[in-house]
Amino acid sequence: MNKREIVKQALNHEPVPYVPWSFRFTKEAQEKLIEHYGFVNLNEAVGNHFIELGSDIGFFEDIGNNRVRDVFGVCWNRSIDKDIGNVEGTVLPEPTLEKYTFPNPVDHRFFDDIPEKIESHSDCLRLFCLGFSLYERAWTLRGMTNLLLDFYDHPGFVHELFNRITDYNIAQVGKALEYDIDAVCFGDDWGQQHGLIMGHQLWKEFIFPQLKRMYAFVKDHGRFVFIHSCGDVDELFDDLVSIGVDCFNPFQPEVMDCGSLFFQYSKQLSFWGGLSTQKTLPFGSIDDVCKSTRHWINLGRNGSYILSPAHAVEGDVPLQNMLGFIDEVQRQPGYDRLV
Repeated sequence: MNKREIVKQALNHEPVPYVPWSFRFTKEAQEKLIEHYGFVNLNEAVGNHFIELGSDIGFFEDIGNNRVRDVFGVCWNRSIDKDIGNVEGTVLPEPTLEKYTFPNPVDHRFFDDIPEKIESHSDCLRLFCLGFSLYERAWTLRGMTNLLLDFYDHPGFVHELFNRITDYNIAQVGKALEYDIDAVCFGDDWGQQHGLIMGHQLWKEFIFPQLKRMYAFVKDHGRFVFIHSCGDVDELFDDLVSIGVDCFNPFQPEVMDCGSLFFQYSKQLSFWGGLSTQKTLPFGSIDDVCKSTRHWINLGRNGSYILSPAHAVEGDVPLQNMLGFIDEVQRQPGYDRLV
């Protein structure tokens, strides 16, 4: 069995020969690992089981002075946050799309490197990533405060904006599904440390119908649906299961009772995450990290789980702690024998 097959077993809630994993790292964390390993292919070094495809947000234009512009025209200042950046300005200063032109969802730059990546990582699960897939895309265009007020003051505009974003996403996913991919990951942060940013009622009214439309498109084509939403969002799990989500990320122990939720939902959902990026990884000892990793390995032996830190590993995590969880997963019985 290869990595791709083992991940599919996990996603189908079947026992696995070993618990699969896929790790993400911010630029600062990547630099530590690259210096340690002596080469830049971290997917190969850490043994990731996914290959992530597409350009999830569409950062294609470097406009200088630590700034980039995404395909929707949003300017991002990366002088502090060097991975994504902070939004500068407002593309939609008024609640109207009258003068705004949506970008081309099938721009070749989203797809050009897919064949090469699939060929060079043929044993990995192929995950097409579409970041900022609805609410986040909307607030980056309109401004977060403006959009939250628009839910009440201009609901018709919000429905129109979300509908147009969904049309864009479905067109892009439709093109992606022409390739031999296994799953689509929709990124869209709805949570904060306690509860939803917009509350469940507004989420259900404005966001849920568009998610249902996007996820159905993927499921109708026989692929897995992944969703990434940071924060305390477990109140949405029943809704997400009802519209076909297969895998939820990030499994975030700082904001949810991961153990209880796993036992409650692991016959319906798979989970990707679990290692604490707010506490254990940056502030725990290497023993703490290894103990937590072994806990998740034991929990995930019957499937429904992809081991990972709860989010991309930040630069405040010591190198020894990163190597701790990497070494633990690679020492699993059966891993060397099967891959």
